[in-house]
Amino acid sequence: MYSYTILVGGLCKNGRLEDAQEVYRDLTIKGYHLDAKMYTVMINGLCKEGFFDEALSLLSKMKDNGCTPDGVTYEIIIRALFESDRNDKAVKVIREMIARGLL
Repeated sequence: MYSYTILVGGLCKNGRLEDAQEVYRDLTIKGYHLDAKMYTVMINGLCKEGFFDEALSLLSKMKDNGCTPDGVTYEIIIRALFESDRNDKAVKVIREMIARGLL
């Protein structure tokens, strides 16, 4: 998974979010178990491109798949939401983070 995470991260950094999403989809279709780092890299890529709802959806999917988000994952989403003036959503995510004992 480590190599795929590096690939997806590199694609996101170079503005190739669609390609990163394609790799992500291929991995899920093939049944790979994605780790927290992979989810975090994808969430970061989505947030950097302004796809906040998709990032929140992926956070939810991450939890549904039994992968626990860490403080870094939450920080990425919270920061992006505040920077885009989506304060209500950011506060909601902070509350979730507190409820999970991460803050």
